[in-house]
Amino acid sequence: MDADAFTVEVAFGLPHKQRLVAVRVPQGTTARQAVALADLPSLFPELPSTAFEQAPLGVFGKALRQPEKEVLRAGDRVEVYRPLQVDPKAARLERAKRQAKGQ
Repeated sequence: MDADAFTVEVAFGLPHKQRLVAVRVPQGTTARQAVALADLPSLFPELPSTAFEQAPLGVFGKALRQPEKEVLRAGDRVEVYRPLQVDPKAARLERAKRQAKGQ
C-alpha cells in the first residue's frame, strides 16, 4: 500500500456473533470495495458468500444510496445491514390490531 492508504472499519453482525474488521485501503476506495476487502464470508461461513455482495451498506449509521460510489475517508465505519425479517409497515399494522383488541 502506498503512503496515502488509511484504515477504515467494516462491521457486520448476526444475533449471536458480531465482527468489526479493520481494513487498510487506498485513497478512492468505495464502501462496497471495503466490504469486499474485509473478507466477511470467511468470518461468517454460515452465510452464502453472495450475502455481502449486494447487502445494503451504511457509514456510521447513515444508509448509503449508492455504496458503489461512496468514497471513504480515514476512520469511517462501514456497516453491512442484514435484510429485514419483517416489513416495518406490516409489523406496525399487527401491533395496532393487537392493541385495538386489548382495549
